[in-house]
Amino acid sequence: MPNNNFLTKEGYQKLQDELDYLRTAKRQEVANRLHEAMEGGELIENAEYEAAKNEQAFVEGRIQELDLLLATAKIIEDNGKKKGDVVHLGSKVTIKEGNFEAETFAIVGAAEANPREGKISNESPIGKAILNRKVGDTVKVETPGGTYNVKILKVG
Repeated sequence: MPNNNFLTKEGYQKLQDELDYLRTAKRQEVANRLHEAMEGGELIENAEYEAAKNEQAFVEGRIQELDLLLATAKIIEDNGKKKGDVVHLGSKVTIKEGNFEAETFAIVGAAEANPREGKISNESPIGKAILNRKVGDTVKVETPGGTYNVKILKVG
């Protein structure tokens, strides 16, 4: 897990909601499954019992992970200085690569990154490349698959 756990307020709340759900509803659901599986008799060859134990281990691991993440999280403040022409953590950025269509996404911490939702990590190759750059800059992005240039069109 990264040392700098940057989260937006929305991302923090989403993870807190997941933690609350796991601690209450999901723990109880898994406990009920375990109880039902144990009533079945022989535990050595009980596939339902093994599946429930595995799920319990996953749930408890995720709870520990979320506890640590939320305890060490740094909230990305949405203040006036983040708006403007310079890319910061929390900025919405529109870029264009060559002849491709322009893309808009938000720069977030690694724990909150989800490219399908338009959120990319500040630790990703493109995130690193455009941080602290300005509108109008053409930036070289180095990825494992090769190097390409993007132009920063808008920062909000």
